[in-house]
Amino acid sequence: KKAMSSYLKSVREWATPTLKSSAFLSRGVLTPEEFVAAGDELVFKCPTWSWESGDPTKIKSYLPPDKQYLITRSVPCPTRVAALENSIATGGAGDTAHIDDECDGEDWLVSRIVSAEEQAKIREQELEDEFDILDEEGEIMQSVENKMAAVAVDDTAAAAAEEEDEEDEYADMADFEDDNVLEDEAAAPAAVAPSTSSPGAADDNIRKVRTYDLSITYDKYYQTPRVWMMGYSSSDTAQPLTGKEMMQDVMSDYANRTVTIETHPHVAGPHASIHPCQHGAVMKTIVRNLMASSSHEASSTEGAASGAGAAKTPSIEMYLFIFLKFVSSIIPTINYDFTMDVTASTKKK
Repeated sequence: KKAMSSYLKSVREWATPTLKSSAFLSRGVLTPEEFVAAGDELVFKCPTWSWESGDPTKIKSYLPPDKQYLITRSVPCPTRVAALENSIATGGAGDTAHIDDECDGEDWLVSRIVSAEEQAKIREQELEDEFDILDEEGEIMQSVENKMAAVAVDDTAAAAAEEEDEEDEYADMADFEDDNVLEDEAAAPAAVAPSTSSPGAADDNIRKVRTYDLSITYDKYYQTPRVWMMGYSSSDTAQPLTGKEMMQDVMSDYANRTVTIETHPHVAGPHASIHPCQHGAVMKTIVRNLMASSSHEASSTEGAASGAGAAKTPSIEMYLFIFLKFVSSIIPTINYDFTMDVTASTKKK
């Protein structure tokens, strides 16, 4: 079944005509020439990325032979996504894009990591909604500030009581004699020594960090970049991760749905890949919001006397920086380089 699906996809891509006219702003997609221009800029600004030619038998005629796909190797992935998901939020209806039948008809969720300040506000709101705290007169406090203050007072009182108990507990320590202190200190290294000299002890104390090789190809059918991932248990590429293990580094909203295990078009072996069915729609939304934001800033700077500010259109060369910023919401713990700070909302306006 998978072989047949792969064959049908290859036929579909072959039958799709190559995009010739730019539709970057209107549809969020790229021509092959624009993909190469955007890739050149990424390689120039971020030297960890480079162009590759791949398998000579799989060369795509619509791309230069030496610029078939982009790759960055040994990208660290220090933590699993599950450790972050309590601090990651998905937006409301405005942060979704409808996905077609090929993507199971689901909505595309755009996630983001919630800042410490936002988490604190959420906790305060939960406290306000779920708990009633009485003031000194027995009345229910209405504001979260008063509730937090009351909790802080209780915590301070409890800490003071605990400190007083500790002082009482250790008040008589000065009465003990120190005759055996030197003997104890001399014995301590001897007790520690066996653990440091045991075989493999040093290796056990080294934390192995997963690494990924990330590549970006051009999808002729969807006319957008497509990200591929191959993970390893450490920097040793002789220990590749299984598909199930790689899904541990993908947001659960996307694992095995938007992100699936597929055959790389230029490299042997299965890779985790982010399906590009909605890349164009999401990129169009992000670019539009970037333009709206720049227009608002220009208007504020110029003032009312100068009229409305003109929207600054992102260049084609910026495409992959914006794209990789968007992809980071799907694989937030894989720390690849896209250098530029790109901030844009995915909400439809």
